Amino acid sequence: MELLRRQHDEARARLPEPAYDYFAGGAGDELTLAENQEAWRRVWLRPRHGLGLGAGRPAVELLGAPMAAPIVLAPAAAQGLLHPEGELAVARAAADAGLVMCLSTRATTDLADVAAATAAPKWFQLYMEPDRSRVQRILQRAAEHGYAQVVMTIDLPVAGRREREWRHGPVAFPPGVALTDHLGAGTGRAYKPPVGGWYAPTWEDVGWVGQAGGLPVVLKGVLTAEDALMAEQAGAAAVAVSNHGGRQLDGVVPTAVALRDVAAALEGRLPLLVDGGIRSGADVVRALALGADAVLVGRPYLWALAAGGEAGVLELLTALIEDTARSLALVGAATPSEVTAAHARLRSW
Repeated sequence: MELLRRQHDEARARLPEPAYDYFAGGAGDELTLAENQEAWRRVWLRPRHGLGLGAGRPAVELLGAPMAAPIVLAPAAAQGLLHPEGELAVARAAADAGLVMCLSTRATTDLADVAAATAAPKWFQLYMEPDRSRVQRILQRAAEHGYAQVVMTIDLPVAGRREREWRHGPVAFPPGVALTDHLGAGTGRAYKPPVGGWYAPTWEDVGWVGQAGGLPVVLKGVLTAEDALMAEQAGAAAVAVSNHGGRQLDGVVPTAVALRDVAAALEGRLPLLVDGGIRSGADVVRALALGADAVLVGRPYLWALAAGGEAGVLELLTALIEDTARSLALVGAATPSEVTAAHARLRSW
């Protein structure tokens, strides 16, 4: 989409190099970063015609939340690096677009302030930590402020080899911006430290997280059928196929490829999401055809935030929703639920 390219270019021109590289970079030689997008290009769509469809209707309900399209705003840390209003601007734009935002553990805005910004459904992303009492207080606070799901990230036991990030070291925040602890007080940390290495989660932690906050748990970071089945056994309410945007282990399977294996293993028993390289409404339809119920979008809305704040994010989300509706109609599906495996054909991976 031309809009995505324009917003990316504007964001790159505005951001200091350390901030841009933090969000743009991947692990290692950034092979997975590139292959996440390339893998979607290797899924051909197979339209059906003669159905009298004038327009697609992309609205869905996922995990109890109504959405204008099967698109969730993926969790992303330190959005105050991109724009003074950071997560607040994103929350308002998501609400106006009719989509769900997932707030990061490593945010620059407290979860209570984000919750107060809109009444729209919101999810909270969790990195598990050794201090369970602290984690429990965060989760209980998220529940008290109306967050509907906990998105538990499981693929960060240690930091990936993010060379672009390492080259700059800790990234200084603009004046007045700091990481929050989501406990009602800022951490006072006015820089973005390298990530990872806090805790290596286990399957037993999934059940504990659900009990600690009283919220359903979406498990994010699954790339194999085996782990999808373990997530189901551990009590996950949904699974998100993700390789952390290519930022952890370089050379892992692209999410479009992993999605098929996970979908085949779960056979529709759990809602299934996927992220990594989604850049258009056609990509959303590709994901649906490969077995996803919805997608998570990350970098595109971050560039939109840096380029144009709340208005930029809303422009981007509106365009994605419209492109999803258009792509549904052109493939011959009135709604996302009508997209099937027959609507896609795979090139050689």
